[in-house]
Amino acid sequence: QVRLVESGGGSVQAGGSLRLSCTASGIPDRTNFMAWFRQAPGQGREGVAARWAGGRTYYADAVKARFTISQDTATRTKYLQMNDLKPEDTAMYYCATGLLHSLDDWARDEEYKNWGQGTQVTVSS
Repeated sequence: QVRLVESGGGSVQAGGSLRLSCTASGIPDRTNFMAWFRQAPGQGREGVAARWAGGRTYYADAVKARFTISQDTATRTKYLQMNDLKPEDTAMYYCATGLLHSLDDWARDEEYKNWGQGTQVTVSS
């Protein structure tokens, strides 16, 4: 069973940067997508960024040009570099992996089977 653990969250001022990490352990299963989601208080879980095994990356419109998703396959670590952070980026951030049948489903949280426990990001104005 795969276990995902996020780290790197914290509190920053608007305009600042953070890099989230997600470390995988356990027996690897077959997946073709890794993704970052976020959930603000009182809101649903939102797909932020995803990376397909073929290399293509996907981003929510709200974070394009500010966030970058990447992974180190050697260490099974996934990253989300977040620049120019805004107060509306405040949320709990989760990494996830899954085997998706359609590239168009990258932002659907029900398509992912492995989840971390989350790391909090708070951006003050």
